[in-house]
Amino acid sequence: MSPFSRITALAVLLLASLSQAAMTDPATNIAFSPKLRENDIFGVGVRKKGPIKVYSVGMYCSETLKNTMSSLSKTADKGKKALDALCAGAKDFAEEQSTSFLLQMNFKVGAEKMASAIADSVSPRHTGNPADVEDLKGLIFQGVSAKGAAVKGTTIQFDCSSSGVDVAVDGAAQGNVNSTSLAEAFCDVYLDDDCVSPSMRQSILDNCCAP
Repeated sequence: MSPFSRITALAVLLLASLSQAAMTDPATNIAFSPKLRENDIFGVGVRKKGPIKVYSVGMYCSETLKNTMSSLSKTADKGKKALDALCAGAKDFAEEQSTSFLLQMNFKVGAEKMASAIADSVSPRHTGNPADVEDLKGLIFQGVSAKGAAVKGTTIQFDCSSSGVDVAVDGAAQGNVNSTSLAEAFCDVYLDDDCVSPSMRQSILDNCCAP
């Protein structure tokens, strides 16, 4: 085996080992498990508002997409091809594939403010019925208000699939908004060029892509 082939093989093995490990957001020291149901963790990052580190977020998706990402360079064309594949793959809900975003609070936020902040990020990206966004907002508010506020340690999970968006707060299901376009818009909140957590998007490239 040539030196180049050995280096390539080692890089693939390293990526594989990283994909099976838990990840910690360096900005908050909040840890994320390596799997969420059948999906693997792709990357983690922080959501900031000014100097405040509001929450850490981790993205979980299919092994199929992870395999696709592993063959793409995170630096070629400034990672454009890899980012395009990431966005498209995360929103490919064929064959019951899903993409999950797990938020773990680092700073206390009230129920109305938390629900409105997420809804305001989704709304301009959503091309479907505006009522879908209001329904999403209502599910977030319902789950968070039941405990008073999204205090540090609270988890809010969004599962995006062909069935729309499922919301859970601290593991308790709050309901579903049956809108595929809403699920796609939610993915864009964290993955498009104006994403709310650039550090998570970069973490995905660092952990899932070739150099």
